[in-house]
Amino acid sequence: MTPDQPLRSLRDGAARAIRARDLDDKTALTQEVARRWHNRRLSLRSPLDSLAPVRPGRPDRPDLVPPTQVKRRSLHSQRGRIALLHAIAHIELNAMDLALDIVARFATAPMPQSFFDGWMQVAFEEAKHFKLVRQRLHALGADYGDLPAHDGLWQAAHDTRNDLTARLAVVPLILEARGLDVTPSLLIKMREVGDEETAAVLEVIYEDEKKHVAIGAKWFRFICARQGKDPAEVFRLLVRANFRGGLKPPFNDLARAAAGLTPTFYRALSSQNMS
Repeated sequence: MTPDQPLRSLRDGAARAIRARDLDDKTALTQEVARRWHNRRLSLRSPLDSLAPVRPGRPDRPDLVPPTQVKRRSLHSQRGRIALLHAIAHIELNAMDLALDIVARFATAPMPQSFFDGWMQVAFEEAKHFKLVRQRLHALGADYGDLPAHDGLWQAAHDTRNDLTARLAVVPLILEARGLDVTPSLLIKMREVGDEETAAVLEVIYEDEKKHVAIGAKWFRFICARQGKDPAEVFRLLVRANFRGGLKPPFNDLARAAAGLTPTFYRALSSQNMS
C-alpha cells in the first residue's frame, strides 16, 4: 500500500492510521506501519509528524448509541451470531486504534524502543482480528456497520490521554483482560451451536489477547518499578480514578496470571467487593 505522502515516522504513521476513515485503508496502513517499524525502516518521531487526533476516523456507519441500546440476541440464531460478531468487530476496531494511540500519543515518553515494538505488534494483530471478524460477517451475509454499536471504548482513551500509566491500567489490564474472561465461554457456545468457523476466529483472538495483556502488564510493571512503587497498589488507585464502575467477575484467573495480572491487582476492585 502506498500512502498519499511518505510516512515521516512511526508516530506519523500511527496518527494517520487512527485518522483514516475507510476501514480497508485503516487496517492496511496499520499493518504497513507495523512492518516498516519492525524492519527498522521508520524513525520513532519527526518534527513534521501529524499528531494523534482526539477521535479516530470512522465510516458513516455504524450508528453509535449508548451501551444500553445495543441489543443482545441468542447465539442459537444466525441473527444472534451476527450481532455478536458485529460487537466483536467494533471492539477489535477500537482496540486497533487504542494500540496506535498509545504509540502516537506517547512517542515522546521516556520508554525503550521495545515498548513501541510491543504496541505495534498489538496494533498489527488487532487489524488482523478486525479483518477476520469482518470476513466471517461477510460469510454470514452481513457487514460491519449493519447494526448499531456503542462508543464507550474510545472514552477510555480520552480519559487517560495525559497519563501513560493510567492508559496501561485501563486499556490492556481492564478492557483487554476482559476478553480473557469472556472468550472461553463464547468458544464453548459457538461449538455447541455448530459454528466452528466463528469458533476458529475467536480462538485466534483469544490466543493473541493473552499476549496483549502480557505486553500491558510488562510495561505497567516496568514503569512502577522505575518509580519504586507497588504495581498492584498503583493499579487499584488508577482504576478507581479513571474507570467507571467495578470490575465484573467471573475472572479467568489462570489466563490473567499467565499474562502477569495476578488477583492482587483486581480482586479488591470487583463489583462484588465494592459498595
